[in-house]
Amino acid sequence: MDVDAVSGRDGPRAGGSWTPGKVAELLGVSPVTLRTWAARYGVGPTLRDDGRHRRYSDADVRRLQYMQRLIDRGMRAREAAAAAFSGAGEAVPEVSVDRHIEELERAAEDLEFASLAALLDETLDALGPASAWTEVLVPVLRHLGGRWLSGDVCFESEWALTGEISLALQRYSAGFANTPPGRVVLLACCPEERHSLPMEVLRAAMVEVGIPAVHLGQMVPAETTIAIAAKLDPVVVFLWSMSANTADDLLVQRLRRRGFDIATAGPGWANFTEQDVPWVNDLAAALELATERLKA
Repeated sequence: MDVDAVSGRDGPRAGGSWTPGKVAELLGVSPVTLRTWAARYGVGPTLRDDGRHRRYSDADVRRLQYMQRLIDRGMRAREAAAAAFSGAGEAVPEVSVDRHIEELERAAEDLEFASLAALLDETLDALGPASAWTEVLVPVLRHLGGRWLSGDVCFESEWALTGEISLALQRYSAGFANTPPGRVVLLACCPEERHSLPMEVLRAAMVEVGIPAVHLGQMVPAETTIAIAAKLDPVVVFLWSMSANTADDLLVQRLRRRGFDIATAGPGWANFTEQDVPWVNDLAAALELATERLKA
């Protein structure tokens, strides 16, 4: 879970519908190409705004973006259309980690929010949250952080990417809504902690394997965390800190006095010496600890 730097302009739409011109602009193709794809492969717009004009839905646009990426990766247009619109996944070429990183960095740099969303959904579906985080997302975020430290102001790209990662993790987790009943694992950030993405990734990884988990978000007041824990009675509370400046050992002590099982998480706790409080600093260890607590 350690990461050194964690920190639409695609065209106006109306009610989730896109004009053919805006879709062509987003994809970087001519309107003629778009019409050709619709005629040859049946991938045209599915909405009608007033009975006459046809518009593309958000889902149509996401599929077209996927189709275009498949074409860029060497697939013929007809096969790409079939894979994107019929789910013929066996025809889809494998995408390397480096390609995932390259495409995300380019979309973040250009502030292509819709492209970022589609790429992140694809990456999470292909790799799962744990591998997507460690192999793709952390390298991209570290690269942006390195650019920032070297004087290249790229805050807008980092902000766009982190926001879209959070949304993509929510969408991914929603596909595993039917988690087993019983006590949950509570994932909380220290009150001054602004970087919550690692906890969001952990939640997605947990619900993926059937561990019921609740994530509270960033900068939650200590009193609120304690009150929620009192109501949920979690099997264990993971308390995340990115740096020593945000690690709140007093909150650990307050939660322990109330009888909660606590685990500290993240690099901010590296020098924390409280007895009987386990420390995890990677996804695998956190998942293992949560599984152990649920079985106890």
